[in-house]
Amino acid sequence: MPPASPTTSTPDLASTRRLLNIVLAIGIADLLLFLVLMYVAFIDRSDSMVSLIGPIHGIGFVALVGLTAKGAVDGRWGWWFPGITLITTGPPGSIIGDLILRKQLRDHPDAA
Repeated sequence: MPPASPTTSTPDLASTRRLLNIVLAIGIADLLLFLVLMYVAFIDRSDSMVSLIGPIHGIGFVALVGLTAKGAVDGRWGWWFPGITLITTGPPGSIIGDLILRKQLRDHPDAA
């Protein structure tokens, strides 16, 4: 079954783009936090830094899943987006989903 198409009216397209911008910004920030977390956990071996950065990354993950689920509930995209975000632990799935949806929005007839 193909993924749900983005909404069709121009105001909805604009608000979908705004929500995608937020998802992308949080996804990139959370990816950077994750990379720092992996460094301090496995290279630097700093338990105190892991205790600090780990929960912040966790909040980013929850925010990504929540925002992608909100978009699915609102009918902006299908449930595949929060699913891939959940399965990939946040940033990779949210960034991939963002790229897919931006292409669909760009190809949308009302995207002028």
